[in-house]
Amino acid sequence: MLRSPFFCFIIFLSFFSCKEKTTVSVNVDAAKEKAFEIREKGIANLNEKNFNSAFYNFNKSKILYENLKDSANIVYTLIQMASIQQINGDYYGSKETLTEALPYIKKKDIYSASINNFFGIADKELSLYNDAISYYNEAIKELDNEASKQSPLNNIAAVYIEQKKYDPAIQILESLLNQNNFQKKEETIKKYRILDNLGYAYFRKGLLDKGLSLMEESLRMRNRDNDPYGSIQSNLHLAEYFSKINPEKSNQHALNAYESATKFNSIDERLKALSFLISNDSDIDNTKYAQKFVFLNDSIIKVRNNFKNKFAKIKYDSKKEKDENQKLRLEKAENQLALQKAKYQRTFSVLGIIILFTVLIYGRKYYRNKNRIEKIKASYETETRIAKDIHDELANDVFHAMTFTQTQSLTSNTTRETLIQKLDNIYSRVRRISQENSTIDITSNYAVNLKEMLSTYNSPEANVIINNIEKVNWELVDNIKKVTIHRILQELMVNMKKHSYASLVVIKFESNGKTVFIDYTDNGKGCEKDKIIKNGLQNMEIRILAIKGTITFDTEPDKGFKVKITLPK
Repeated sequence: MLRSPFFCFIIFLSFFSCKEKTTVSVNVDAAKEKAFEIREKGIANLNEKNFNSAFYNFNKSKILYENLKDSANIVYTLIQMASIQQINGDYYGSKETLTEALPYIKKKDIYSASINNFFGIADKELSLYNDAISYYNEAIKELDNEASKQSPLNNIAAVYIEQKKYDPAIQILESLLNQNNFQKKEETIKKYRILDNLGYAYFRKGLLDKGLSLMEESLRMRNRDNDPYGSIQSNLHLAEYFSKINPEKSNQHALNAYESATKFNSIDERLKALSFLISNDSDIDNTKYAQKFVFLNDSIIKVRNNFKNKFAKIKYDSKKEKDENQKLRLEKAENQLALQKAKYQRTFSVLGIIILFTVLIYGRKYYRNKNRIEKIKASYETETRIAKDIHDELANDVFHAMTFTQTQSLTSNTTRETLIQKLDNIYSRVRRISQENSTIDITSNYAVNLKEMLSTYNSPEANVIINNIEKVNWELVDNIKKVTIHRILQELMVNMKKHSYASLVVIKFESNGKTVFIDYTDNGKGCEKDKIIKNGLQNMEIRILAIKGTITFDTEPDKGFKVKITLPK
């Protein structure tokens, strides 16, 4: 069995982490001391294999380092979190964690090489072999000495063996042995792993005698130098070698591997050893081994699922805590604004809205470095649209309503009716702004909600006709594409209301099973095609291209506006 060297890279990273400790000043402030202390707790938990506590403390220290804008320690803690996830079989989760570290990488160094190596390990365990090799090669490019390149090169050879590409695997492994950089004990352990993998590659290629000689030599050296953890791999390879020609000898190696793996609590290796014992035996022991296999397999599935859930919950709880703290800060600012408005009279209400909006922008910027570029851009566009609507449509109406109450007597029924009409108008505008920027329902009610959104633009001045929306099977459409369709149509309707001044709008939906077609037509004033970008319609094209769709605009001055949208389900 070929195993990825998780612990080797963890020790490697811990060495570099220790080097960082010497650079910490005696006079560090309280925030740095707290972050450093929690990080050290995480390292201690990891050494004790207390993975839940280690993951929790690394995540907590990462948040503190984010506040300190300490990129190096942010990357370090994320790598450690990813390694814990990989140790516990959460490979998809580890890739998400590693992706979080990428924006903080400023240059090619040991951290960037480690990230690429861990990406490779995850993809290799997920059987994405070509992707794994690509990441390993990136790691090699970022390392500056031959000794540090041995692990990713050995990993590449292991992937080649899994792909049955034995010749390139043998070429890599023999070149590593010829380097002769194995003086220290840690380096000799690497040599035995390379030697064992080389023998395994020869065996799988069909050169049985040569393969057996190298695998047995590796096992002898590992036993001689007291490397019981490495001997698990050697015994499993030899158990596979003898499984068809000498079942008794295969069983002995499988038992040796099982006993060593039990001492180290290496579940995957125990399962592999049991699988050889089950396939080799036909007597009563077979039932015993099969029962152990089923029990272990069920247990590890439950344990790993439990770890995945706990890791996800730790991340979720930390994000929830940050959101709640942010909410408290916003509520505090809102209360201060309310007191200020009471103190300086209603005439400062517009200024209060501007200040509140500034606080909201600051709150959103707090998350900017952690969100993807497209999410940031979409969030910024939403904020800008809300700000423009508030400024253009609400501020003046609120001010006029306030002035009206101050200059007119409210004892008159006519005056009160006028005031109610003004307030109702303000309420309608606020409700429309809320609908334009609310969360989109992508459940089974999607078509109904989409039609309702489009229908809100019906007015005495503009008649909106919607055809065949129910004929599209929206259940088959990807959720991200549903959101994109909703936003694009919403932007078209806003553009119609603000720029086209159309009296008739027709939106037609069609589907052929694999593709959705949407035709938008209005009889508005149109525009020059080269001015489309100025009306903000370029964002629609960016959105539709992101989901592999197409969008075309057809318009001329005084000849209406047409849009054709095509996208796969």
